[in-house]
Amino acid sequence: MFFPKWDIVYSAVLAGDLLLFISGTAITWSSPVIEKLTNSTSSPFDHELSSEESSWVSSILTLGAAVSPFIYGYFLDKFGPKRVILSIGVPFLVSYVILACAKTTTLFYLARFLAGLAVGGTFATVPVYIGEITPKSNRGALLSTMSCAVSLGFLFPYCLGPYVDIIILNLVLAVFPVIFLVLFFLFGVECPHYYLHKQHNEMARMALKRIRTGQKDESIEKELVEIQTKIEEEGRGGFLDMFGSKGATKAFIIAVGLLIFQQFSGINAVLFYSQTIFKEVGTTLDPDICSIIVGAVQFLSSLVTPLVIDRYGRKKILICSAVGMALSEVPLGVYSFLNDRQINVQSVSFLPILMMTLFIVSYNSGFGPVPWIMLGEIFPTKVKTISTCTVSSVNWLLAFFITKYFKAVIDALGIGELFWVFAVCCVGSIIFTQLRVVETKGKSLEEIQNILSE
Repeated sequence: MFFPKWDIVYSAVLAGDLLLFISGTAITWSSPVIEKLTNSTSSPFDHELSSEESSWVSSILTLGAAVSPFIYGYFLDKFGPKRVILSIGVPFLVSYVILACAKTTTLFYLARFLAGLAVGGTFATVPVYIGEITPKSNRGALLSTMSCAVSLGFLFPYCLGPYVDIIILNLVLAVFPVIFLVLFFLFGVECPHYYLHKQHNEMARMALKRIRTGQKDESIEKELVEIQTKIEEEGRGGFLDMFGSKGATKAFIIAVGLLIFQQFSGINAVLFYSQTIFKEVGTTLDPDICSIIVGAVQFLSSLVTPLVIDRYGRKKILICSAVGMALSEVPLGVYSFLNDRQINVQSVSFLPILMMTLFIVSYNSGFGPVPWIMLGEIFPTKVKTISTCTVSSVNWLLAFFITKYFKAVIDALGIGELFWVFAVCCVGSIIFTQLRVVETKGKSLEEIQNILSE
C-alpha cells in the first residue's frame, strides 16, 4: 500500500465518496445538457429533441435507480461490499462513454438508464459499507462526508456543462469512474461483517485487524465477538418482516412518508432542470450562472449540515427545513406567476436566485439528509437491508414521475402554480413530522424500538 496502515480506513472512505461524487454528476448532468440537446446547432442528433424525448433523457436515470437497490442488495450478501461497490464504477464508465459517442436518442436512454442503475446501487451500498468499516469514535464524521461528495458532484456539471460541448463534457466525466476503479481496487477493504455472515471467522479477524490498525488484540477480539453475537441474534429478515411488528410498520410509514415529502418539496425538479427553471422564471441573471450559484450553495451548506444535525433534535430540524422551503417557494411562485402574465417584475429580478438559494439551504439542513439518517435509526437491524432497498426504490420511483412529467406540468399549470403546489406539500410535511415522526436524538436503537412499539 502507498498509504500508511493507519490511514487505510480513511483511504477506503474517500475512494467510496468518489462514487457518490460521480452519482452527483449523473443527477445534475441533464441540467446543462438538455438545453444543448434542444438546440439544433449543439445537438448530436439529426433533429431537435422534443419535450417528450428530453423528459425521458432526464427521468430515465431515476427509473434505473428505482430498480437497482434490490439487485445490488442481493449481490451485496453474495459477493461482499468491496467487490459489489467496485463493480458499480463500470456502468458509470460505460454510460458516459456512450453519451460521448451516441447519435441517437435510444442510446442516450440506454446510457442514462445504466447511470441510474449505478446511482441507485451507490446509495444502497456505500452508506452501509462506510458504516461497517469505520470505528465508533468517528463514524458520524466519516458518514457525513457522503453528503459533501454528492453536493460537489452536483456542482461539477453546472460549472463545466454550459461552456463545453456534449462530447467533451461526457469524456471528462468518464475519467472519474476510471479513477474510482483504480483507487477503490487499491484502497478498498472488505467488511468483517461479510466474512462472518459467510462463517469465515479467520478472514473476518484478519479484515478487522487491517481496519483497526493500532488497536490491541483484546480489543479486536471483543469487537469481533460483538459483531458475531449481533449477527447470530438477529439473523436476516425478509420483505414481510418489515410489517411483522407494530414498531417495524411505524418505522416503514415514517421512512416512506419523509421521502415522499422530500421528493414533493421539488428538489429533483430543481436539480435536473435548474437552468430550465431560471430560464422560465425570467430572471435577468444568466441561467448558467444561476445554476452554478445553486450548486455552490448546495455544496457549501452540506459542510454545515452534520453540525446542525448532531446539535438539534430530528423533528425540530425537519420542521424548520420545511418552513424554509415553503417560504422560499411561495414568493418564487408569485414572481413566476406575474412574469408569465407580462407584469413587470424587473425591480425584483434578484428574487429567483435569492429564493432558490434559501430553498437549497433549507433543504440541505433538514429534508435532504435527515430522512436517510433516520433510515439507519428507526428500522430493526434484522430488516435494515431490505427496508433500505425498498424505501430507496420508492424514493427513486417518485423522483422518476416528478422529473418525467415536470415539463408537462409546467405547460399545463405554469411554473408559478407548480411552486405553490410544492409549497403546500412542504406545509403537509410539517404536519406529518409533528404527528408521526418520533424523536431519535440521544436515544439508543433499543429505546427507539420501544417508542415505536407503544
